[in-house]
Amino acid sequence: MSLHIRIAPAAAVALFFAVTVSGSAQRSATPPARVESQADVTRRIVTAANAVLATLDDAGRAKVQFPFEGPQKTKWSNLPSGIYQRDGLRMGDLAEPQRASVMALLSVALSRDGLRKVNDIIRGDEVLRQTQGGRGGGRAGGGAAPLQAVVQGGQPQGRGGRGGPGGGGTQFGQDEYYLAFVGTPSTNAPWMLQFGGHHLAINLTMAGSDATLAPSLPAAQPATYSVEGRSVRPLGRENDKGFALINALDAAQRAQAILPYRVADLVLGAGQDGRTIQPEGIRASALTAPQQTMMWELVREWVGIMNDAYAEPRMTELRSDFRETYFAWSGPTENGSAAYFRIQGPTLVIEYAPQGGVDHIHTIYRDPTNDYGVKYARKP
Repeated sequence: MSLHIRIAPAAAVALFFAVTVSGSAQRSATPPARVESQADVTRRIVTAANAVLATLDDAGRAKVQFPFEGPQKTKWSNLPSGIYQRDGLRMGDLAEPQRASVMALLSVALSRDGLRKVNDIIRGDEVLRQTQGGRGGGRAGGGAAPLQAVVQGGQPQGRGGRGGPGGGGTQFGQDEYYLAFVGTPSTNAPWMLQFGGHHLAINLTMAGSDATLAPSLPAAQPATYSVEGRSVRPLGRENDKGFALINALDAAQRAQAILPYRVADLVLGAGQDGRTIQPEGIRASALTAPQQTMMWELVREWVGIMNDAYAEPRMTELRSDFRETYFAWSGPTENGSAAYFRIQGPTLVIEYAPQGGVDHIHTIYRDPTNDYGVKYARKP
């Protein structure tokens, strides 16, 4: 189901996250970016993080900064405010220059596609706020003005977490996202940039030239909506590439890939740190070269959320493990259906799990060997 929403121009400008425009015309007009090293990107992220800190008073800095070895590192959820209490800087409590500094930080830490995905997830939560009656704003510091919208096509489907959408003080919307620095921003010592809210948890741990996005949870509800005549599918490429891959397999390969039981939710989602699952499905080594290419392009949808300087070495690492990487499927194979899939290797777990229907999607990205940068903390 697609929600169609019309935003008044003034209200559109008030959105904390600007609408990102895609299209071949824009891409062709953009000159190729200079290839940066991982160390260069880390320095730029640290500079941008310090710029955020410079906009804050002592109370604000105390809210955003946490010790690296403390409990904040693993404190994240897919649940909305009112059900799950996050710590850090709440976007709705920040003045415009402070919000702009956060946006500038994310634009360095994430790739162009990653930033677009984050924007679209947050915008979808703003749509959910209006259509489901979730509260937004209302705290000191205000936040973006409410969208002026006309909704067509009914209510979004799917569950909204414990208590249901709009109930029990549940709060949705762009104001309900939080930024935290776990550890002190540094060009050499480990620290984490943590950003999230309902249906979004970005945990980017850095240590000098090294970085990991694991674990992170990009999700979407509604999975499809329209803004100013533009259709938005925050996780549309993940969905379409997954279905394209399962349908590229022949009958014998499908027999290996499709699980003999139903998987209805994430196995290694929020709160499942340290849990392991047995690899299942078809090995990547049993796929043809074109099928392997399709699988890696699917993996890139998660790995590529972080800055390209970090994502490309990570993709190289994952490809080297292709003989021990598996693709598994549960559910119908016709695009438009609610189906679960998983890609799993020695240092990778990706899960895609519709929540009772196709308009509410949860996903997870993990590295069982390096969640929260545990490898970096061990370095001398």
